[in-house]
Amino acid sequence: MDVATLQYLLGMVGTIAFAVTGVLAVTPRGIDLFGACVLGLITAIGGGTIRDLILGVPVFWEADQNYLWVALAASLVAFLTDRFLTRKEIYRTMLYLDALGLAMFAIQAAQKVMWIDFGRPLAPIMMGVLTAIGGGLLRDVLAGQPTLLMRRELYAIPVTCGCILYVVALIWFPAFPVLIGLACSILILALRSSAIYWNLHVPLWLTTQSKEKDSNDGST
Repeated sequence: MDVATLQYLLGMVGTIAFAVTGVLAVTPRGIDLFGACVLGLITAIGGGTIRDLILGVPVFWEADQNYLWVALAASLVAFLTDRFLTRKEIYRTMLYLDALGLAMFAIQAAQKVMWIDFGRPLAPIMMGVLTAIGGGLLRDVLAGQPTLLMRRELYAIPVTCGCILYVVALIWFPAFPVLIGLACSILILALRSSAIYWNLHVPLWLTTQSKEKDSNDGST
């Protein structure tokens, strides 16, 4: 199996994980089958679609509609098996798969932007982050719930760190794109997995909640 095939397979795994976790994130609010499929699909392909539209290149699922079918099938399964998948141990496993998809999509996107030499060095980082979290942001907006960026969850920060390291390392060592991409994907996966395992969050003192708390304490 070559690197391209492995990346494709991992991308499909990430698509499934994004679609499933996208549906499970909104089912507690109450949703029908159609809504579940729409939100699962948006979560899985939304970030990459926005990226390609910004770059002015053909949207990735236009050439390979397997991404659409896989995302729709995963969304349907997630809706029908909601009670099983929301069991603590199963849902936790899906979060780790989601972390894998996060790592793969972020670095693939940054790599794609680097290849077409678009807005270096900042654009590859921005597009990598957007691809990884864009679908989740769209889902949360459509579902009317706080977005990922408004939570203390360590989700976007690992992606940003990995994309920054990827771009910097590739600028200094352009002869090793595969090795650098693999290392940065592993870094994102490790950081996100650590946050899941140990339930890590952004420190309260780095959020506006701490300011609100101080304000309330001062007024009492």
